[in-house]
Amino acid sequence: MSDVKTLLLVEDSPQDEMLTLRALKKANISNRIDVVRDGQQTLDYLFRQGEFADRDGPDLPTVLLLDINLPRLSGLEVLARLRADPRTRLLPVVILTSSDEERDRLLSYANGANSFVRKPVNFSEFAAVVARLGVYWLATNEAPR
Repeated sequence: MSDVKTLLLVEDSPQDEMLTLRALKKANISNRIDVVRDGQQTLDYLFRQGEFADRDGPDLPTVLLLDINLPRLSGLEVLARLRADPRTRLLPVVILTSSDEERDRLLSYANGANSFVRKPVNFSEFAAVVARLGVYWLATNEAPR
């Protein structure tokens, strides 16, 4: 990993994307934040293939905020593929989802998620959760190299 700390947000909802980016900005998170909108784009971004074959930036983000309910490939399918590949096995992955299903939580951890966070419905609570995630994963946590 390079010294550039990047957050990759995987979110198919334009409204949730906007709220997440706004919450990170409000928390003074000035790191690079890249956004992809479906499971296949996530894999293409991380493995520098398809439309992301020539992307700039570090090989891997510092942390991945991954929604579960995504088009093309679900977040759980993405997570399973990441953990199966030695290049991404240790990448910190936070499941950030509106799902409150116990099955989703258990499958997330069984597939190697580092954290499971349910998106609060209230914006101020949502902003606080996202801010804490950003500070922890980008400023406090020491990621694998």
